[in-house]
Amino acid sequence: MISSRSLLSVLGVVLLSVVGAHAALTELEDYDAALKQAAKENRPVLLDFTGSDWCPPCKMMAKEVFASDEFAAFAEKNLIVVKLDFSPSGAKPGKFQQQHNELAERYKIEGFPTFILLDPKGKQLASEVGYQPGGPKAFISWIQKAQK
Repeated sequence: MISSRSLLSVLGVVLLSVVGAHAALTELEDYDAALKQAAKENRPVLLDFTGSDWCPPCKMMAKEVFASDEFAAFAEKNLIVVKLDFSPSGAKPGKFQQQHNELAERYKIEGFPTFILLDPKGKQLASEVGYQPGGPKAFISWIQKAQK
């Protein structure tokens, strides 16, 4: 039989693990589905053209911005994020790979990472190429300024 003290200890550990859990950034791969969701929820779309396993600036942005609780919380309420990964390990078969290649051509992607911000209807608001210093605060600020 479990004592009340043991039960409270177990509950405390569970509570700490839930409270300490990191927010996870939701990233879609399907551009068309992202645009539909953006229109329905009236949120802008952030296209993240990345080379996640070979591009050092992409890795830095992933670690410093996209993996942060601050950016994940902001994105959850304010963005639809589409990850377009041009890495061998991130290559998507079929429709998504073709779609990603078409988007890279449409937006004339010449370097990685490239970030394209679209309004909820798909109109381009802003773009940035390369590592963006300043962490999540600076990146969120860029998104907010581009929407004005």
